[in-house]
Amino acid sequence: MILAFDTYYFDNKAKTVCVSFNKITDAEPTEIKDEIIKDVPEYEPGSFYKRELPCILSLLKKYNLEEVELIIVDGYAILNNEGKLGLGGYLYEELNKTIPVIGVAKSQFNVENKFAKELFRGESKKPLYVSAIGLDLKEAYNAIKDMDGNYRMPTLLKVLDTKTRE
Repeated sequence: MILAFDTYYFDNKAKTVCVSFNKITDAEPTEIKDEIIKDVPEYEPGSFYKRELPCILSLLKKYNLEEVELIIVDGYAILNNEGKLGLGGYLYEELNKTIPVIGVAKSQFNVENKFAKELFRGESKKPLYVSAIGLDLKEAYNAIKDMDGNYRMPTLLKVLDTKTRE
């Protein structure tokens, strides 16, 4: 099973959604779960993970981790050339380095990053930024490239984004 997470913040709350699917090329989720958490911490520049990681870990409790082969997060796994961890990297650490994590960011982090690769999908002139921990960057890049959909955002990540904002 593959899980993809995203979180939306509103009124001091966080709505985290997880879309699960079986193959990276699937066009439909097998299941969608969500959870709203109150009193989330304020955003701390340079430490985004401190706000979002607890939300993901809470929703992750609703899954049997032995069945999870890959997790995709909205953001970076590794932030820079020095290997500073992003949200995906911290999640990987929290899971005792047992489940690979792909980070898919919609915007570029403002530093050079040999651990991230630009991915242009469809006819988009704007790339996605793919990073990974626990698996090869090329493998992660190809996985996101191969996801269903003809546009910049793969179908299931678009579904995830839409459900998160509902």
